[in-house]
Amino acid sequence: MNILPSSELVLNPDGSIYHLKLHPHEIADTILLVGDQGRVETISSKFESIETKRQNREFVTHTGFYKGKRITALSTGIGTDNLDIVINELDALVNIDLKERVILNERKQLKLIRIGTSGTIQADIPVDSVVVSSHGLGFDGLMHFYGFQESREDKPILESIHQSLRLPDSFNRPYLTKADAALFELLAKGNYTGITATASGFYAPQGRELRLPPAVKDLNERMMEFSAGGLKITNFEMETSALYGLATMLGHRACTACAIIANRAKLEYSKDYKPVIETLVITVLERLANHD
Repeated sequence: MNILPSSELVLNPDGSIYHLKLHPHEIADTILLVGDQGRVETISSKFESIETKRQNREFVTHTGFYKGKRITALSTGIGTDNLDIVINELDALVNIDLKERVILNERKQLKLIRIGTSGTIQADIPVDSVVVSSHGLGFDGLMHFYGFQESREDKPILESIHQSLRLPDSFNRPYLTKADAALFELLAKGNYTGITATASGFYAPQGRELRLPPAVKDLNERMMEFSAGGLKITNFEMETSALYGLATMLGHRACTACAIIANRAKLEYSKDYKPVIETLVITVLERLANHD
């Protein structure tokens, strides 16, 4: 029996998982992930009842029921480094016996749906619309540490992306992860879809320039022009590539739906994106409640 040492599986004195400060019974099988702590309450305010409220650092968790379906809303904070913590600890809660410190023989699968905000790089995708991510294009490098390998069907797409972007050798080599097919189909109806670029920062990594110029000044334009297999790079955010990659490797199902609050091609920003977030939250909850 392989017992996980305390330096690797880190727990709090009460036996909860270290960063999320949660016990296994406090999360549902369906989990809505948001970056913003305040958005957790936007989701849980729609619940008929709430059985768990927990906060530790930037990680806020509410678990309750929406139309009879048990759902957890959890804030991840910003970035793939935070997603690395959140997804690994959620998996530990359901697939590791925390008391005995051993991996369970029978594995449990979670549904992980990210509800976020994003900026599009395509002129024809309007502000205050929604993009559902077919893939995550990771510029962050996280999944290289796990030895992630693209699927056979995604390798040619990634190679086309590499050829189109022509990144300097000093950059992380982008990787390509994919949404769960069934969740993508469920959420994509009525929304825009495409490849979501996951950046390792908000400014230069997304082509913004204040006082420091990006090393590749026309990166956004190169991404705008990419097209292969009917796919385009539609938008920028900072979490999806890690979510999809870790979920795939751990045997979970994942999908991202983002409200578009900026159009980078048109230099436009939403005047008030709260209504589109509200609508998106309700749409996701309704579709999950009416789906097995």
